[in-house]
Amino acid sequence: MTESTTEPARQDLHPTPTPVAEAPVPFPQDRGCPYHPPAAYAPLREAGPLSRVTFYDGRTVWAVTGHGLARELLADPRLSSNRQRPGFPAPTARFAQAGARRVALLGVDDPEHNAQRRMLIPSFSLKRIAALRPRIQETVDRLIDAMEEQGPPAELVGSFALPVPSMVICALLGVPYADHEFFEERSRRLLRGPAAADVERARDELDAYLGELIDRKRREPGDGLLDELIHRESADGPPDRDELIAFAVILLVAGHETTANMISLGTFTLLNHPEQLAALRAGDTTTAVVVEELLRYLSIADGLLRVAKEDLQVAGETIRAGEGIVFSTSLINRDGDTFATPETLDWDRSARHHLAFGFGIHQCLGQNLARAELEIALGTLFERLPGLRLAAPAEEIPFKPGDTIQGMLELPLTW
Repeated sequence: MTESTTEPARQDLHPTPTPVAEAPVPFPQDRGCPYHPPAAYAPLREAGPLSRVTFYDGRTVWAVTGHGLARELLADPRLSSNRQRPGFPAPTARFAQAGARRVALLGVDDPEHNAQRRMLIPSFSLKRIAALRPRIQETVDRLIDAMEEQGPPAELVGSFALPVPSMVICALLGVPYADHEFFEERSRRLLRGPAAADVERARDELDAYLGELIDRKRREPGDGLLDELIHRESADGPPDRDELIAFAVILLVAGHETTANMISLGTFTLLNHPEQLAALRAGDTTTAVVVEELLRYLSIADGLLRVAKEDLQVAGETIRAGEGIVFSTSLINRDGDTFATPETLDWDRSARHHLAFGFGIHQCLGQNLARAELEIALGTLFERLPGLRLAAPAEEIPFKPGDTIQGMLELPLTW
């Protein structure tokens, strides 16, 4: 299912730096180019590694833009990920509405977080993901077969970038892919609204759908992570129904939205960097290296959120208990003190220590799966379609606004 493309393109492939401003910078903002941070964030880069930004409601929060400081604070137990904790920052009205709901994994602290993560880690281990690679490859090949059979041009988001991770996460969880249009549309509303009421309704509908699915799986066990959790035998017993629904929502939404956007935006970025793409096609680098650098360069999930549980001294400033903190990964992953020539897409750098998956105890549980999907999807796409190119001028192709996961709204291609 392709998302609406009625939003005008805001694209500037060569953004001009903005002069340093004295007032806090509004956050988040739309990108001028889909693979560069907003030019208006330049004052934050100049002021780094810690400065101030303002949210939609005028609230001022701390902004972390330095790589070293981000690693230090994301591992600091004095910061909380609990979205129901007083003072937790809400960058948009939509997020404020969603924050009233309990969020598994991302929205809880230890010891509850640790208990939840322990239940899920075996399903996302390197060994488990390695066993999934043939299935991912089969999915990718089948979708490219369909694109070739239909012939150019093709719209990549709907025909490839979204179906690949949707099919994979459905298979992993044991969710019927036949229902993919339902949960993809609800995921889109959950992440993009447009209004807070849309978020609330989308979450209600997802909860109801997954609750019915879980009830059915209790009666008729199937093959998937949800089935394993429902029927697991341990001293603590299986998670309760509400916890299972919360797990399913976060895994289902995050499991396809982030990777789908990385596939579409990664493809667009490579097609706009012909020298780097030529090196990939010539075998001068590996897909693993390319994926790691793209994760750093694109930083599609920009704005990790925390709240201080107590006062702490940081970078010569005092962050008070109850104050919010936002981590701008698009700037953190372009910190010149950590990454030489950070604005350059460079296959020769070691980008593995980027923070695209976060850091600390809340580092993305599904990162092994995401890497496998991206390596197979991007590697196979450019290998099988050597003449792949944009079917419209780059500056006319619409992409997502800055208040959600970054990616392409559509991506017309030919070959």
